Amino acid sequence: MLIHSAAQVLTLKGGPQRGKDLGDLGIIENGAVLLREEKITAVGSTAELQDAFPDEPDVDAAGCVVMPGLVDPHTHLIWGGDRAAEFETRLEGKSYLDILAAGGGIISTVRATRTASIESLIAQTRPRLLRMFAHGTTTAEAKTGYGLQTATELRLLKALLALDDESPLELAVTFLGAHAIAPEYKDNPQEYVKLICETMLPLVQLWWGVHAPHRKNLPFVDVFCENNAFNLEQSKEILEAAKALGFPLKIHADEFENLGGASLAVELEAVSADHLVKTSDEDIKNLGNSDTVAVALPCTPFGLGECEYTPAKKLLEANAILALATDCNPGTAWTESMQFSMALACRNMGLTPAQAIAASTINAAHAIRRADRIGSLEPGKQADLLILSVPEYRHLGYRFGTNLVKQVIKRGRVYSVDVGYYRTA
Repeated sequence: MLIHSAAQVLTLKGGPQRGKDLGDLGIIENGAVLLREEKITAVGSTAELQDAFPDEPDVDAAGCVVMPGLVDPHTHLIWGGDRAAEFETRLEGKSYLDILAAGGGIISTVRATRTASIESLIAQTRPRLLRMFAHGTTTAEAKTGYGLQTATELRLLKALLALDDESPLELAVTFLGAHAIAPEYKDNPQEYVKLICETMLPLVQLWWGVHAPHRKNLPFVDVFCENNAFNLEQSKEILEAAKALGFPLKIHADEFENLGGASLAVELEAVSADHLVKTSDEDIKNLGNSDTVAVALPCTPFGLGECEYTPAKKLLEANAILALATDCNPGTAWTESMQFSMALACRNMGLTPAQAIAASTINAAHAIRRADRIGSLEPGKQADLLILSVPEYRHLGYRFGTNLVKQVIKRGRVYSVDVGYYRTA
């Protein structure tokens, strides 16, 4: 079909955008996009494509913005229960790390998740996934990490694969057995590190080969490098073990303390380093000299009521590749909206709307190793697009607390957000 008469088509062509180049949207005024067999065939002006393809079924974008589907490269999408009571406790003055050290936080979600059946986990996660899709996220990374024991972590992997198969929203899966020290190993954390390295990772590698043989790559392996979680040495041990088994790497780094996790990510050639609130100038320099993507999660400090955010301008001055994500999770950032993350990034990280869009599309795709097929509107790429109910791109970032998506197009199928999640064309 031919999508035509868009006020602006944002192509984001040309690959991931580094440093001060961030924000090149590749705008085509009165633009059009031709889709065939789940792929983008041509991009150009409405006049050009209507002349070249006069007999195509069409969708009139009617003066709206057409852009790539949003990519959310950091979520904790699957969990059991909620932490509403913890939110109230934080409002009364206790910090996130204090709650974690006392056995709350991640551990309280672990307790709820361990007791949940796979059917319950899928049922609880499905509405979150659909809300993401309705708000324009067409591909999202999703982590395990609320099991912290082999059987539950594998159950989470199985649930994520099932959700990926049933939903139009595609998932990039991450194994996060190193999300926190399992409660059984509270007094002997190094023994839990040993369990991850010697038992969990080899089992995940074998399990993936049996249960996901159609997937080209192993899931990502992530670790929460932070005080009261995994220190720098333990994080390195886990990531090196994962790399030796062929897993691509990610890391949670510098959310609360600068432990050197970002530089470790660069050293081990990790795909991304995420959070990066307390990142040092030296670590920022190292990120700028690498291909490791710096993933900012502005919803997290917002959710914690904190004032310090990822130093985006320093990262861009250092020539880093910057991406945005929601960090959707039950404790600090229960939001499914990349649009809200972009609005926060504009206000609290100093990004322009154009920079926020690039960080949420082509750069976010690069943070999950999919920039070769999603994240921009270019011939040959997957037909993942949004039609926004706005006349120009700057409404993204400018507006917040509402959904600007009119239609989501995933693999060439059109879903109308205002009337549900189903094929309309």
